[in-house]
Amino acid sequence: MLDSELVNKALTALHDLLHLLGHNACHVMTETIVCPGDRLAATSEFAGGDGTYTKDRFIFASLTGVRTSVVSKTEGSESKPVISVLKRGAVPLVPKKQDIVTAKVTKITPRLVATDILCVGNRPLPDERFQGVIRLEDVRAAEIDKVQIASCFRPGDIVKAEVVSLGTSRDYYLSTAQNHLGVVYAKSLAGVPMVPVSWQEMQCPQTKSIEKRKVAKA
Repeated sequence: MLDSELVNKALTALHDLLHLLGHNACHVMTETIVCPGDRLAATSEFAGGDGTYTKDRFIFASLTGVRTSVVSKTEGSESKPVISVLKRGAVPLVPKKQDIVTAKVTKITPRLVATDILCVGNRPLPDERFQGVIRLEDVRAAEIDKVQIASCFRPGDIVKAEVVSLGTSRDYYLSTAQNHLGVVYAKSLAGVPMVPVSWQEMQCPQTKSIEKRKVAKA
């Protein structure tokens, strides 16, 4: 039997952590103890999170712990609530506003940069569960009207950014506007890690070619 005191502590810690995201961001719906194999919900209504697996259009618990469901309360969000199972005493690592995160660029468009969040502060996420979006207006603080996404980021770049708000249940709006934020690691077109030479340029040590980036100031 699970220790009720430990379970209560886990739930309290989870509520406190999610409260940091803001009362308009998300909330926990359920607080139920489950065991491996317990059916939790239908995939038509929920998305599976940590401690779960999917089979025959249903989500099941893969470990013993506390069943939780986090629901986005962002206006216009159509994302499914995410159902997870937490071990006793476990608190999920969730990005919150003003956190500094490390993310990998997965896609760029003329208006935004899509990323996978890899770390919150110095703590790595167990998997790439959260996505971040850097909008055109959040790339830098000055001369925003002159920003060109392709001259600041490329797919595969590793960036350091600040969480500015919650987009949906798993998406965050990020900013690289401050000088110490931006690209911290990038490979050249030749596949060689580049070296920063200014706040907006990096150089390939092999070919000596220069590529534009929004470089994080060390």
